[in-house]
Amino acid sequence: MPNAIVLREYGNSDLLRLQPITLAHPKKTEILVRQTAIGVHFHDIYVRTGLYKTLSLPGVLGLEAAGIVEALGPGPSIFEVGDRIIYVTSEYGAYASHRILQQKLAVKLPGAVSDATAAANFSRLLTVQMLMTNVTLLKPHHTILVTAASGGVGRLLCQHAKAVGARVIGTVGSAEKKEPAKNYGCDYVFTYDQSDLLNSIKDITDHKGVDIVFDSVGAKTLDSSLSVLAPLGHLVHFGQSSGHVQSVAISRLAEKSLTLTRPILFHYLSDTKTYHLMAKSALEILENRMFLLPDLQCVPLSEAAFAHDQMELGQGGGSLYLSP
Repeated sequence: MPNAIVLREYGNSDLLRLQPITLAHPKKTEILVRQTAIGVHFHDIYVRTGLYKTLSLPGVLGLEAAGIVEALGPGPSIFEVGDRIIYVTSEYGAYASHRILQQKLAVKLPGAVSDATAAANFSRLLTVQMLMTNVTLLKPHHTILVTAASGGVGRLLCQHAKAVGARVIGTVGSAEKKEPAKNYGCDYVFTYDQSDLLNSIKDITDHKGVDIVFDSVGAKTLDSSLSVLAPLGHLVHFGQSSGHVQSVAISRLAEKSLTLTRPILFHYLSDTKTYHLMAKSALEILENRMFLLPDLQCVPLSEAAFAHDQMELGQGGGSLYLSP
């Protein structure tokens, strides 16, 4: 029988409990998917705690998963029963053994890409594409700072930026994460609380500052992210793993004619054609093994609470996935 993690109230991870669910037969333009690997994200934690109230309760968490098509709705379809697919959706529902999915959200998986690798990296690679080509246009002469440089998105972002030819400075939450960040393409790595952080970045950039900061940490790093920017610099704030970010005064931006962007991935994926083009590019990266990826860690769906706890401890981003 299908089962899912159904969230009934906001709160701690112990609210994540597996229970049976009932699914109808797929309607026209829908498919029934038996899920094999489910992505885990900080976004899921934001929703669970109530920081984001974007899921109607009771509801099923989860933005992305890989799986196998088990049934088709009536009418024409580009899929066949048995096809392997990956998807990401703002409609949630991924923390489940089975689900009904709109066909337009599903993307066929190449044979060389495992379900687990796709589930742990697909939306993160889409995020990197958004940041590199839509939100900014990274050039080889740029110097950038990436917070959480060894995290799920950070490690991919650093490698992509290095491939473009940019100079990459990374910051991480602890000293033991410095070496992994260097392996992912950082030219320099610092911890968030390093007392000489600002002075060190000034030295690296001849007192100019960095051109772009990609900040997914939020409350703990936003002030320093603004401080290290060069005049006309661009702060891209795309996450808040350390907590909610307070408002930024326009006068703070005016001091150096800075720009600030707060992109949401699903706004950039709202056009189906664009989504599938970006998905094709992301899967080609995985298929061709263009980036260094961490070892995967499988967690049973019934133990989703453990996966959330690990994420909140700063562990497992881009490596953890849930298995029904």
